[in-house]
Amino acid sequence: MPALRLILLWHQHQPYYKDLVSGEYRLPWVRLHALKDYYGMVKLLDEFPNVHQSFNIVPSLMVQIQDYVAGTAQDPFLRVAAKPAKELTLAERQFALQYLFQANPANLIGRYPRYRELWERFLEHKALPERAEKYFQSQDFTDLQALSQIAWCDEFFLEDADMAALAQKGRQYSLDDQCFVIAHEREVLAKVLPAYAAAAKVGSIEISTTPFYHPILPLICDTNVGAVSSPGLPLPQNRFRHPEDAREQLRRGLDLHETVFGIRPKGVWPSEGSVSEEVLAIAHSLGVEWMATDEGVLGRSTGVSFVRDGNGRLSTPLAEQLYNIHRYENGSTTMHMVFRDHTISDLIGFVYSGMPAAEAATHLIQNIKNAAAPVLAQGRDAAVSVILDGENAWEYYPRSGREFLRRFYDALQHDQSIEAVSISEAIARHRDFGRLPTLVPGSWINANFNVWIGAPEDNRAWDYLHHAREFYNQNASRASEAQRKLAFEEILIAEGSDWNWWYGPEHHSANDRDFDELYRKHLSNVYQMLGAVPPDYLAQPIVGGEVRPSFTPQTAYIHPRITGDKMRYFEWMGAAVYTSNHRAGAMHGKQFLLDSVHAGIDNTYVYGRLDFKDKMPDKDFDLVVNLESWASSEPRPRRSLRLETMVQEKMIREWKVEGASEEPALASSKKSHEDVKIVLRRNFEFKLPLAWLLATPAANSTSTAGGHKAGIAALTATSRLRLRFSLWQNRLPVDALPVQGWIELQLLSEAELMSGM
Repeated sequence: MPALRLILLWHQHQPYYKDLVSGEYRLPWVRLHALKDYYGMVKLLDEFPNVHQSFNIVPSLMVQIQDYVAGTAQDPFLRVAAKPAKELTLAERQFALQYLFQANPANLIGRYPRYRELWERFLEHKALPERAEKYFQSQDFTDLQALSQIAWCDEFFLEDADMAALAQKGRQYSLDDQCFVIAHEREVLAKVLPAYAAAAKVGSIEISTTPFYHPILPLICDTNVGAVSSPGLPLPQNRFRHPEDAREQLRRGLDLHETVFGIRPKGVWPSEGSVSEEVLAIAHSLGVEWMATDEGVLGRSTGVSFVRDGNGRLSTPLAEQLYNIHRYENGSTTMHMVFRDHTISDLIGFVYSGMPAAEAATHLIQNIKNAAAPVLAQGRDAAVSVILDGENAWEYYPRSGREFLRRFYDALQHDQSIEAVSISEAIARHRDFGRLPTLVPGSWINANFNVWIGAPEDNRAWDYLHHAREFYNQNASRASEAQRKLAFEEILIAEGSDWNWWYGPEHHSANDRDFDELYRKHLSNVYQMLGAVPPDYLAQPIVGGEVRPSFTPQTAYIHPRITGDKMRYFEWMGAAVYTSNHRAGAMHGKQFLLDSVHAGIDNTYVYGRLDFKDKMPDKDFDLVVNLESWASSEPRPRRSLRLETMVQEKMIREWKVEGASEEPALASSKKSHEDVKIVLRRNFEFKLPLAWLLATPAANSTSTAGGHKAGIAALTATSRLRLRFSLWQNRLPVDALPVQGWIELQLLSEAELMSGM
């Protein structure tokens, strides 16, 4: 009988936050996620001995955990959380307000009423520490210090009687309570890595590695590979080509895992799933037996597109391609390759958190079976690979997703038709490997490297790295061994992917400046360690060094849940983005209420998201979205729609979607439509059928999306959509994005969007 094998790989990752010269940690996420996620993710498997999995643990995360366990980590965030509130300086009080609220507002802050009360008070003062500080008394700070740590505690640790009592206490914490929580953290962190070692020893899990400081290996080998994946991509002025660094990063990762866990890894999830033929050759030479990446890389390497039908299923030939383990063979290089199911992986990352746990677990099991069914029907084994972040997703689930995971694992444990196996187990049991003679370079994001190279900020960061690497080459021989070693370590740290994740237009967070300053500090340390003064440009921010591009076109289909939750940026990855420029201009004094717009299409819908600047306006307002479909050969819009939403007391009072003035409303809050969704929470989001705009992507021009009986000629003639967002108060337009003109979306197939056509 053919077998269905489920490959689950959880990727545990944090960048290197430590400044090697000062010894201080710039951000606290290693400690906090080690408290909340890493231990419980593996410990949970004790309850399900037949559910085998793979965990990818990034070496730079491991050494930082070891630093905390040893008591040598200098963490200013921990110091502020531990210090008696009455002794906090003004700067420390403001620091506490700035950083101790950086947690998921619903599932971490909202879980504890007192924590939520303090957070809402902070928001009342525009979330500005210098304004809010005077409204927080000593007891407020003590409660904040304690709860900001308790909120990050793993569910297993909250079962401890003392911790459970403190969590239940809820408020009016004492200094003794505060000290107990802080002391408990080190005990918790000390359990993390041994738990993985124990699980690996009994065969419950397989541990794989990543290059040491999480670099994008293909770009470290050669930045010019960015233009191989995306022809025409702007490249840095200086070509960075150091395959020897790529080899060193990977070798160190393998060595550290062998030292810590007693087993040398057989496999690698390369940073961000980034692969190239040069990287595979390096990995093979180091004894690596398997590597994993995304289905998009397989698709581009084999010339197919993994397009799913309306039920989310692949055709039989495509399913046979994806749900197979491939063997790359080229010259002397061989490598087993596993390709993740992007759709199922994203369901865990972004969708199931919004569903009841039992329903989500059942849906996931059925999805896996449905995916594999065409392959099993051919009498062939199916290997379905689900690979995703093993930490950040759980902030969006109640209680870190434990109920969902337990129900899912329990179903796997008792379902005889699915084998949950590690990747090496899957390879050992597999038959009929797919043959892969060539591999197109790419990552898990759109099968290219555009997140990390190509934008002006990204390219400037690569140029700065190039200059520091060249300076090291020219001057290292004159330095002492200790200086040379530390300078090279800083080079390797700066090669990590996380710095460029936050440069460019794709991703932004409350810590953009922190990442920017820490990146430049690592580069500055290279010069200082070699006895030189760092270049002046390293004193200037890369972020904001020039105006960010105001518009980034859509690069992939999007399928976001319409939730109004601004923090879910992964769901909007690939959307067109228009960012407002809030800098002072000729018309000084303009009121800015809108910050940015995301918009995009898939086969059936057009989606939009409007983010407010700082927060939603206090006064009542109307939001208007104008949408137009255009044919390239016609002088006027083929179809126009107007979505109007009336907001009172920060809640939607009424909305409607209208076409031409003589037509009745297509949908409204009084006349709902199953294909329409309008939501206002932290931000404003909508979903509308493309068919209402007589529009459909080019590759789907013969369909009638949303049930609208549009003629094929009209559908094929439409080539683009235009959108404009505006906010009105007292019947006057107060702000708009764009201020002039429109946001344009090209009506292309997903393959054409991803190829940059």
